[in-house]
Amino acid sequence: MDSSSAIELPPVLGNGIQFSSPGRSFSYEVVGACCRLFDREQLPWPCCRIAWRSKEPSWRRIGRRLVLDSATKRHPSYWVRHIETGTMMVITLYCVELTPSDRHWWYGKG
Repeated sequence: MDSSSAIELPPVLGNGIQFSSPGRSFSYEVVGACCRLFDREQLPWPCCRIAWRSKEPSWRRIGRRLVLDSATKRHPSYWVRHIETGTMMVITLYCVELTPSDRHWWYGKG
């Protein structure tokens, strides 16, 4: 894949594809596509609801613990290997906008 521009990446990258960061400072190899989840247990206040009116006691936790991270709903996320260091990490490509059909495949309830 030509690394001349990270903005021209297709919305769904296959395993083994290599790409560079937008500033070309880092190189990555795709291990696989993933869905980024938000852990409600890690909120700084005791309530685990995202919509809340005030601080609530921890025994009032309701809803699922892991939910879709809405900040990444329109952009693909990948489990990648940083080529220079070999470090594994999750990266969201905010420079790539998912089409409605790709978004349904990525985040649709299956």
